[in-house]
Amino acid sequence: MDRELTPQEIRRKRNKWIIIGAVCIIGFLAAIWLLRISLNTSVEKSAITTAIVETGDVENTISASGEIVPEFEQEITSPINAVVKNVLIDAGTKVNAGQAILELDKEYSQIELEKLKYELELKKNNITKIKLQLDKSYYDLKANDSIKQLRINSYQAALQDAKRLYKAGGGTREEVEQAELNLKVATLEKRQLENEISNKQQTMRTDMRESEINAAIEGQSYAELEKKLQHANIMASRSGVVTWVNKNIGATVNEGTTLVRIADLSSYKVTGTISDNYAGELKSGMPVIVRINDSTLRGTVVAIRPAVQNGIITFDVQMDNRSSKLYRPNMKTDIFLVTDAHNNVLRVANGPAFKGGNSQDIFVVKNGVAERRSVNIGMSNFDYVEIKNNVKAGEQVITSDLSDFKHLKTISIKE
Repeated sequence: MDRELTPQEIRRKRNKWIIIGAVCIIGFLAAIWLLRISLNTSVEKSAITTAIVETGDVENTISASGEIVPEFEQEITSPINAVVKNVLIDAGTKVNAGQAILELDKEYSQIELEKLKYELELKKNNITKIKLQLDKSYYDLKANDSIKQLRINSYQAALQDAKRLYKAGGGTREEVEQAELNLKVATLEKRQLENEISNKQQTMRTDMRESEINAAIEGQSYAELEKKLQHANIMASRSGVVTWVNKNIGATVNEGTTLVRIADLSSYKVTGTISDNYAGELKSGMPVIVRINDSTLRGTVVAIRPAVQNGIITFDVQMDNRSSKLYRPNMKTDIFLVTDAHNNVLRVANGPAFKGGNSQDIFVVKNGVAERRSVNIGMSNFDYVEIKNNVKAGEQVITSDLSDFKHLKTISIKE
């Protein structure tokens, strides 16, 4: 006898059929996708790029950024605190060594120079005054020493007389002792005075030396300011091109402020920057490849700046050709640091087909058909990739990204 189904059983059966239907639909769509892929076994020749396997050198490189700058650039600073009076040459102008570029107002420094001159004269006069005072003091001490010696001689004679009188019975023991005491006191006073004379001589030499040093310092300051005033008319010390000049006429500049930059545009270098993550690989003397437009030039790392700013290391590259016509001041460029190199190996032009792994599949074209091969990858750089096996020199390799065809062993190339 049939019985009515409960609502729960009805709902369970309905869900079961819904799940079965969804699985069937997904399976049908998957079958269509696999069929479509299996049928797509060809590619247009115009849609791919190829390269010929050749024998050559491959360098392993690290990418960095660079800037072309003049190899020699001079900064001329203000020798004094002054005011910009006149600008004679504008930026971009060629100058010769000794040519005036900028004038400074020297009035304040000239007043300061006169002041130093008077102070130096006062120091010299003070030295003469001290010498006279010390000479007089020393003379007085020597005169006192002579007086002390005369007094000692007198006490010695008095002692001899007292001793003779005492022996003859005409004097007393107390008189002899008093004469001896007077002589001892006079002798001690003379020794004290001699010690004072010696100290005075040392003091005189010290005071004189101190005064001479102060005068020498004052004289040095005077000579230094005088020399700075001679250089207050800013001139080029070498031939070149003015790349920057302070044109703020009337502006106050402090000593050491940059006024002019002059560059020698006949010789250039590259200033490079790279992340400090590569600090262990960056070394002085390592080869560098510099790419300017479609041209490649070479150089060498000659200096690495010790300071790291915001995780960036700065280094200098000396170019093999320092005067190429491709160079422009402050031109940005890509540079590649060569960390290693393999010579006379099989290589092919780099492209999207190479993903950076040690082993991968590539397609080799022969008679209009691209055949998939598994190869081992060696060194690589911006230009080339080293292929270690499964290819021969002269074979044609597809360098385009064919990830959609990785399941196929062969692909037909349509003209």
